[in-house]
Amino acid sequence: MMEIECILNKHGLKVPPSAGRGGMYAIVDCNSFYCSCERLFMPHLDNKPVVVLSNNDGCIISRTDEAKAFGVEMAGPYFLAKPLIEKYNIATFSSNYNLYGDLSWRVMETLRILIGKENVEVYSVDEAFLNLDEFCNSNLQETGLRIRETVEEWTGIKVSVGVAPTKVLSKVANHLAKKNKIATQCVVVLDTKEKIAKALQDTPIGEVWGVGRQYAQKLIELNAVFTAFDLTKKTAEWAHKNLGGVVGVRLLKELKGEPANEMKQELTIKKMIATTRMFGSPVKNIDDIKEAVATYTSKAAEKLRRQHSAATIISVFVVPREQTHTTHFRHGPTISSYVTLPVATSATNELIKPAVQLVDKLFEKGRLYKKAGVLLSGLVPDTTIQGNLFVTEATNNKRLLMSMIDNVNFAMRNDVVKFAASGTTRDWKMRQELRSPRYTSRWNEMKEVH
Repeated sequence: MMEIECILNKHGLKVPPSAGRGGMYAIVDCNSFYCSCERLFMPHLDNKPVVVLSNNDGCIISRTDEAKAFGVEMAGPYFLAKPLIEKYNIATFSSNYNLYGDLSWRVMETLRILIGKENVEVYSVDEAFLNLDEFCNSNLQETGLRIRETVEEWTGIKVSVGVAPTKVLSKVANHLAKKNKIATQCVVVLDTKEKIAKALQDTPIGEVWGVGRQYAQKLIELNAVFTAFDLTKKTAEWAHKNLGGVVGVRLLKELKGEPANEMKQELTIKKMIATTRMFGSPVKNIDDIKEAVATYTSKAAEKLRRQHSAATIISVFVVPREQTHTTHFRHGPTISSYVTLPVATSATNELIKPAVQLVDKLFEKGRLYKKAGVLLSGLVPDTTIQGNLFVTEATNNKRLLMSMIDNVNFAMRNDVVKFAASGTTRDWKMRQELRSPRYTSRWNEMKEVH
């Protein structure tokens, strides 16, 4: 605690003498996160319109306020927005997940240093909940500003901060902070009944965290619930019936200022590990699909070994592309199968073999496929795997071999050492024609300063 206090005091975040009384939550949300990551290394794009595309450059998954002002729609297809993007010279990037993942870690680590690891719940790649119990209510506005300024100073990523007595209300506060960044300085604190009531009245029901588009439409049409404030007038019994049972009751309690969603500890050991990607273009050759599945299995196996686990079940799925009655295409139903392994393993070659065999069962000649994936489940600690008395010592020591391969690939990047089943040309790989350099994770792609 003393170490945290020193850091907080240094950056203007003072823990008051009355710390520990009352309960307040904050959510720190990165502004247009993917776009902010691109701008960080291209400062000439500050205050300029920027968009980032999804896998295979299909849809727009991040946009700046400037791009939004020009009419670029979130989640809209890139090919439809392209004329608008070219007209206004909007900077466009393919997804650069190596960069985004590294900068996300830096933002979250900054929050852990400032507030304490036990008080931070990473909610998504660009959001984290904070437990602010140790801060006096009268200083929350200043605290929010200092958190925002420190994250921006340390990482270069701009964030918005919403503070309130519950997680749901903090999301409401954050929504208002992002809606009017200049007036709020990207920080909104709801610490009185009057502020909370006003905020709920200004929040459409469709913007409430946990409601969703379908529920919002249902609430508007059937129950005349137009705002978050309208919803707070309902009873717990009504919420149980109309908002999904227990989840709806918790939501209602949180909107009324009663904490019902506790802070969650970070899940360090996953119960399932998956790797899935869209193909760069539709694939009809079974060998290409096998190469893709072998590659995805290798990636999943690396993640498996990273948490010192072994898998007992491997599942493979493929998604075909189907033509509609017009000239348009859509995803067909997902086709999947699985196999239970005779012995739990984390060795890549022992996982690739059954994965590729599953492709033979799933593949149908003549169909085009858009996507494939691998899921490892039934995970157990790799220390529980027993050696086999009837095989050579080298066979029992595959864990050492896998560790050596992982170390080489981590140091050299780009799968320098890989199994032949993963292929060499990989023509099926995801399109990333507009990807920026991976500035923070590749030596040869570091930003040059002249």
